Amino acid sequence: MTESPAPDVVLTSEQIAGLLPHRYPFALVDRLIAHDPGVSATGIKNVTMNEPQFQGHFPERALMPGVLIVEAMAQVGGLIVTQMPDLPKGLFVFAGIDGVRFRRPVVPGDQLVIRCELLSLKRKRFCKVKAEAHVDGELVCSGQLMFSMVD
Repeated sequence: MTESPAPDVVLTSEQIAGLLPHRYPFALVDRLIAHDPGVSATGIKNVTMNEPQFQGHFPERALMPGVLIVEAMAQVGGLIVTQMPDLPKGLFVFAGIDGVRFRRPVVPGDQLVIRCELLSLKRKRFCKVKAEAHVDGELVCSGQLMFSMVD
């Protein structure tokens, strides 16, 4: 059996920690594998049984909570705007979540491949991102995420 090569690393988890404020257990992006600053980003989240949410969600059948899938997508989206040089310093937070759909469960052992694309940026303070998460090439979650900068 031949293994497929690992995707190139654009940003490591340590570099991501320098760009996003999230820390364990809420840092949900393990690496960035593609990035076009201000346009799009693709990140990876390795889902493991060691994560704290699986103690209670659910003890008999571990499922990654949908809100954490959406949060992982938001963190990849955040990496698009953190790399834009002409934005003022500040923290982008959720302002809205539209049309999010979950298509199949995500379980320990899965690798989420999350692709986000910037749809709009208004007054350098409000942005909208199209986000999709795939496991083994199959769409598991998609939707639009809105962010607003707080000073």
